[in-house]
Amino acid sequence: MSHYTMERFQKYKRYILVIFIFLAAIVVWYFVYTYEHRISYLKVVFLDIGQGDSIYIEAPNGKQMLVDGGPSPIVLSRLAKVMPWGDHSIDVLLATHTDADHIAGFNSVLDHYKVGRIFENGAVNTTKTYTDLQNSITKHHVQETIARKGMRIILDSKHNVYFDILFPDRDISNFDSNDGSIVGKLTYGNESFMLTGDATIYTENLIMQTESADMLHSQVLKLGHHGSKYSSSELWLENVHPDVAIVSAGVNNRYGHPNPETLGQLADLRIPYIATLGKGSIVFKTDGITLSESQLKN
Repeated sequence: MSHYTMERFQKYKRYILVIFIFLAAIVVWYFVYTYEHRISYLKVVFLDIGQGDSIYIEAPNGKQMLVDGGPSPIVLSRLAKVMPWGDHSIDVLLATHTDADHIAGFNSVLDHYKVGRIFENGAVNTTKTYTDLQNSITKHHVQETIARKGMRIILDSKHNVYFDILFPDRDISNFDSNDGSIVGKLTYGNESFMLTGDATIYTENLIMQTESADMLHSQVLKLGHHGSKYSSSELWLENVHPDVAIVSAGVNNRYGHPNPETLGQLADLRIPYIATLGKGSIVFKTDGITLSESQLKN
């Protein structure tokens, strides 16, 4: 190092040290904030992925679950906004059923994240989307489990965060695709989320025959089949009795989701709803006692 360079270094070393300390403080603050956030809250994000479903769940201990993967690789950009920086693994995937708008994005997820386990409903499909997913599961050596009523996916044993499978309660290989959707309830303390895939009124009736009022009641309900008229019967809405309903659908979608009849039933029962519809992902945070909601713009 020349004499001139040494003099310049001596002149500015105080500023360099201040900048270094400042940057180090930011890094420390980030990791402390992230740690405190994780130990306090369950985060549930209804991702805005267009016409489809994808729900990101992060337990207080940092364990993660992705319910459905949406219709395309767009799920990756949405996950990047809600997952911790530098995180390249997801503990659990759950495919509610075999329709492309729920599973097509999983191929990209499996290629970009290390996945521990995937739950499926036991149905098979002849579509290329389904075949590609099965090949990807095999390629990445992901453990497959057929979901059945009575199973409990424990996400955080310390904080008692878990996901109960309510349906299927039988072999649904001969069911209509939507009728065979996995339906489950995510619980943390006094707060819970009923996640329904594309479950129809037929499926809802089967569940109501076997489940108690306490099990059905949930603070947040994702409306089945994107708010279609074939889901979310008045009796189902009365039994779940949510504080808020969620519609996951694409803006100006060709199916007309959510259906005006369904929205009318929500209004009659005084159940407010929030929709993605290109407006952004819907973020819930709860400590098991209180629940907050915000919308993350795309």
